[in-house]
Amino acid sequence: MRIRRVKKVYLNATEAAATLGISKQTLLRYEGKGIFPKANRNQVNGWREYTEQDIQKLRKIIGR
Repeated sequence: MRIRRVKKVYLNATEAAATLGISKQTLLRYEGKGIFPKANRNQVNGWREYTEQDIQKLRKIIGR
């Protein structure tokens, strides 16, 4: 029997910030000031969710 590993589709704010090389607080502050677009929210728990495309857009914004 083979076990499949499912690739995670979304990153939460902490994971997204780590991927971008910034703190979670900076990520949220940039969003609040309108530097970053508002993140999609999980309909169950309300947490921010970031896709790989979102991360690429944020990287362009901060120049990384």
